[in-house]
Amino acid sequence: MLASFITRRGRRREVVLLPGAANTTLVVDRDPDDAQDARLVAHLAADEPAQNADRVCRLYMDDERGRFCRRLRPEDATQLPAELAASMPMECLPERVLTDRSGARYRLAQVIGVCREIPQLRWVREPAPDQAPERVVSLRCVIGALESYEPARTMTATAIAAHRFDRGVSVVVLGAELDRLATSRITLNRQLRDAVLRAVSDGLTLSMIAMRCGRIKRDPRGNVSGETSWLGRRLGLLPEGGSSRPTPWIHSDVLALIARCGLGVSPREVELG
Repeated sequence: MLASFITRRGRRREVVLLPGAANTTLVVDRDPDDAQDARLVAHLAADEPAQNADRVCRLYMDDERGRFCRRLRPEDATQLPAELAASMPMECLPERVLTDRSGARYRLAQVIGVCREIPQLRWVREPAPDQAPERVVSLRCVIGALESYEPARTMTATAIAAHRFDRGVSVVVLGAELDRLATSRITLNRQLRDAVLRAVSDGLTLSMIAMRCGRIKRDPRGNVSGETSWLGRRLGLLPEGGSSRPTPWIHSDVLALIARCGLGVSPREVELG
């Protein structure tokens, strides 16, 4: 434990160090009596001096009005944030081959491009035995299949850094995919879906959430209810029109609408980063 303090509401909290992936360190603000209310203050690289944790804690404690951190997630302890990727060799990554729910495997591999001169480093999908043959896929496709940004994003950033000056393999396309991912306003809906389902288990209905978002419908008798099909499609519970599978993606504006109006929480609480 690095420090402890009392909030304005009289609750005791503490700032502690927890182990992260690949020997990294998590600086966490938590309520010792409530395991669900932990906040990630910082994620420190493995080669950072121990004094940095003390410095981060001191800055955090000194700025009482600026203590705004997202909730700690289970993947924080097992996956690396993308900003630490460039300084880490590929062999230090916790995973090299990723598997989705259907059994398909994803890995980075060198493939021959259109010009057939310099191989490109791309993501390749190795399907389950009863599925289509191996094919090149985009980084967004991998993340969508896994419904998680990490560790695919970290693996991609690390691979680009490792081969940036390698004349024997091109990372131009992979780099463009990573850049588009960073600037896109389309984000994963898994965290929001989980929050909505928790709210439903606590007594709220999908119809009520949709109505709070302004999505209202009326039956022939004039009875008012929420447009649950709209909500189900946004959350990835129902497929979009013309599609056979639900989408794992949602626009950040729609996510913010459902979070603020439908659930009454900050969009940062339900947005995967």
